[in-house]
Amino acid sequence: MNKVKGGRYAVLCAALLWMGVSAAADDPVLRMVVGPDQVATARVEAQGTLALLLPSGRQQRLDGVADADGGARLSQLDVDFDGRPELVARASVGQVNEAVAVYRFDIPQARFVPLALPASSHEQCGGLMGLDVDAANRTLSSSCRSGPMWYVDQYRYHDGRLYLYRAERTLMLGDALEATIFVKQTADSGPMAVWATYDPTGKVLETAISDGLVAPRSDRRLLAFSGQVVPARLPLYARPGDTATRRYLVREDRVELLDEKDGWVKVRYANPTRGDILGWVNANP
Repeated sequence: MNKVKGGRYAVLCAALLWMGVSAAADDPVLRMVVGPDQVATARVEAQGTLALLLPSGRQQRLDGVADADGGARLSQLDVDFDGRPELVARASVGQVNEAVAVYRFDIPQARFVPLALPASSHEQCGGLMGLDVDAANRTLSSSCRSGPMWYVDQYRYHDGRLYLYRAERTLMLGDALEATIFVKQTADSGPMAVWATYDPTGKVLETAISDGLVAPRSDRRLLAFSGQVVPARLPLYARPGDTATRRYLVREDRVELLDEKDGWVKVRYANPTRGDILGWVNANP
């Protein structure tokens, strides 16, 4: 037997032996192609630890994620849209959330490395949760529940690095907003939230107030809720906190809700003769 065939035979024997031990322990096992003539195998050990057999025949261990019983589910998905799959581990945490860990095979290092998430103060889920991969729009969605509220963080790639593309924050105005601008909702409507879209540098591109339980489509601009002005005369200010203005909205004027800051709401009014007019209204009680 020549040297090349002998080396492949040794790796194959190691893989079969390794998978055999795994099968005897009844552990989930995943076999995945990570490159040309390169196959890696992963299994879940105690407390969600991932034991990996690399194409070189060497072993690697990763922390992974774990449910209450210490288990996890393995799958392979093309998370970075490069045509090769990543190793994905999922585990139920709490009653409704799902923790997710993603590892890509780094060919130069010949090992798996964690998918790096960007540092941001705007994301809500604190990492990948309930991961959904939208290949058509090259977008990753992370969803989680905190109290009665579901949150969604959306990520995209720029120059090979993930950045936070879209996120939300709950609108905490309650009856104060209803007394200022009435927004008709149904029994199926969720709490209002401010959605924001960011560019790769973290700059805000757009904001809109809409349903916090319904994630906007990643391939479209944000759609804002619209409502009617309630007071007979509602001052329209240039900035939050201003105390003087010559602009006013009147009862039943219809406006779109775009943003909120410290109880002030940014609105857009479509003036029939002057076009769109932007400003802030004071919705503080």
